[in-house]
Amino acid sequence: MKNNQKLLTSFLVAASLIAFQGCGPSQAEKEEAAKAEKPAEAPVLETVTVQKQQLSSNLQIPGELIPFQQVDLYAKVSSFVKKLHVDVGSEVKQGQLLASMEAPELTAQLTTSESRLKSQEAIYEASKANYERLLETSKTPGTVSQNDLDLALAKQRSDLAQLDAARSASREIADTRNYLEIRAPFSGVITARNVSAGAYVGPTGKGSEFPLFTLVEQRKLRLVVSVPEAYTSYLKSNSAVQFKVRSLPNQNFTAKVTRLSGALDARLRSQRTEMDVINSDRKLLPGMITEVTIPLSADATSLAVPKSAVLNSTQGTFIIKVNNGTAVWVPVKTGTSSDELTEVFGEISEGDVIIKSANEEIRNNSAVKI
Repeated sequence: MKNNQKLLTSFLVAASLIAFQGCGPSQAEKEEAAKAEKPAEAPVLETVTVQKQQLSSNLQIPGELIPFQQVDLYAKVSSFVKKLHVDVGSEVKQGQLLASMEAPELTAQLTTSESRLKSQEAIYEASKANYERLLETSKTPGTVSQNDLDLALAKQRSDLAQLDAARSASREIADTRNYLEIRAPFSGVITARNVSAGAYVGPTGKGSEFPLFTLVEQRKLRLVVSVPEAYTSYLKSNSAVQFKVRSLPNQNFTAKVTRLSGALDARLRSQRTEMDVINSDRKLLPGMITEVTIPLSADATSLAVPKSAVLNSTQGTFIIKVNNGTAVWVPVKTGTSSDELTEVFGEISEGDVIIKSANEEIRNNSAVKI
């Protein structure tokens, strides 16, 4: 009897457990279904207002320092190097003698031309005196015929022309002989010397492959920068820029825009811009590569938004404007950027409310809460 009661009790407990397990999942499913039937709530997002601001940032591009003036000096006439008065690193003044050349044939030609000039001067003096005497004598009627007087005058003029030609030939040889002295066309530093005393040089031939000297003006340099097309409007004449060089990383240098090419390079799509750099202490060297900082300042009437509000997607660049609780993707173009803000252009106005942190999860025309 007792065994039967125990079996009945166990059976009742097992049935109760089975019944409990059977109704449990059904209740959970009902709760999930009830939740699914409820409409999804719109996400709550942080917004900002579009405002007009003036942005300031910098553009860093490479530049190059080149000499303000640089020239390779060659020999004008065939000659031999007699003496070199300067060497690499010599600082010279304008007009200073750099090298003396010698060409014996020019000396002989000059002596011959001077002798010919003196001879022609004597011939002209004789014909001039003869004409003057005949002219004075012709004042007495019947003493000198007009034909003789005309012949004497023609002879005087012919000798004068010959004298002028002799002077010109002598001057030409003297000027050519002056080319035997190589002088500095401007003040600067000798950066290269390619000959030694006794070398043969000339306008053509083996001795003319390289220049005698290379002269560079070092106390004034040109800073050359190729400014990309998108930033050409930020640089004008007398605009100030700063630059650095690798050899002096802790020192900033300043230069002003002096020359603008006024056209874009067809290959680089950039404008050549030059700044004059005064280098009195000669800290900077021609050929140095610089890092130029160009200030970029947007117009005070530009519309600026946080950088996080600009959405760059595969479809383009957008900002998400909130219009009556609806997210609207507005196509824009970006301009100047600062540390936190970006200049934007598009169908937006001052005072528009936009999503501060835009992302593609916020779909176009979807409902949002702000």
